[in-house]
Amino acid sequence: MKLLLDENLSRRLIPFLQHAFPGTDHVVHQGLESASDREVWDRARREDFVIVTRDADFGEMSLLLGQPPQVIRLRTGNLTRPATLKLLLDQRAVIEQALVEEGAAVVELWS
Repeated sequence: MKLLLDENLSRRLIPFLQHAFPGTDHVVHQGLESASDREVWDRARREDFVIVTRDADFGEMSLLLGQPPQVIRLRTGNLTRPATLKLLLDQRAVIEQALVEEGAAVVELWS
């Protein structure tokens, strides 16, 4: 599973997520800086990304548009980069169970 980090998350997380989530990228690296949520959604759909965001809009889009893509919503406020990394890595099994095994559209992670 490869993740697409939304603009509200640090690009510096990418190298640390590659082992657990190969192919992970950031919207800025995809040429989507300041893009609309719909443009990010469409890119994630075309390129088989799971969107990671703090933004509720992507969960709402999932209800309207269906999947793919799937969404990981971080319900954490502004965590530090190391705390965000730890949350994603520590919850990898939960993420995979919800998205891969259960086929959920959205998984919410709390700190």
